[in-house]
Amino acid sequence: MRLKNKSIIVTGSGGGIGEGISRRLAAEGASVVVNDINAAMGEAVVAAIAKAGGTASFFQADVTNSAQVKALVEAAVARHGKLDVMVNNAGWTHLNQPALDVSEDDFDKCYAINVKSIYLSTIHAVPFFKANGGGSFINIASTAGVRPRPGLTWYNGSKGAVITTSKSLAAELGPDNIRVNCINPVFNPETGLSAEFAGGPMDETRLAKFRSSIPLGRFSTALDVANAALYLASDEAAFISGVCIEVDGARCV
Repeated sequence: MRLKNKSIIVTGSGGGIGEGISRRLAAEGASVVVNDINAAMGEAVVAAIAKAGGTASFFQADVTNSAQVKALVEAAVARHGKLDVMVNNAGWTHLNQPALDVSEDDFDKCYAINVKSIYLSTIHAVPFFKANGGGSFINIASTAGVRPRPGLTWYNGSKGAVITTSKSLAAELGPDNIRVNCINPVFNPETGLSAEFAGGPMDETRLAKFRSSIPLGRFSTALDVANAALYLASDEAAFISGVCIEVDGARCV
């Protein structure tokens, strides 16, 4: 049990990568607060964790709303007595299309969910981390923030902001024993946003195009990302901060 007695929040974990992270961390002994805006999906993940013998509860919150993020953090502390790790997984992308075609509303939504959420989690979680003698942020960014490609320009920029912000926070918060790291997954066709990333339905032509750019010859899975999160959340990574782990089959080489 690599995470025994650890209190962990995973945002946007009603499905996809977030669900995979929640289930993997709970399987290693963590008490997980599953967060999503969709209560039915989030409760289903909690039920699956409980069925597997893990400990989890659900908290509905919009990660772009300060009061709701504050309530989410406070709920984790109230339920578990502390907060050890916050996994900022919630994310969104605009449709794969020319930069000039992306609406202002879609731009704002992309930056609110992908970047403002990091600001809000920092503002509200850091005081509890300090009170606990330290803590860990794990921010799910993307290979798009490292090796951007046309069609997702504003999304790419938002993930680049997550990466740079995480490194800056790692330097600033290190003296308080607060670690900040990123995980950069490559494309995963099983996520709810795969069609938006690809610019259309997941037919074999589109899948083959994406797959051909990954040297290991396959897409990332939720478990791949969850295993990286497990390491960063564990005491094995006690001296790891300010890094980005590319879970990408050498896509960014």
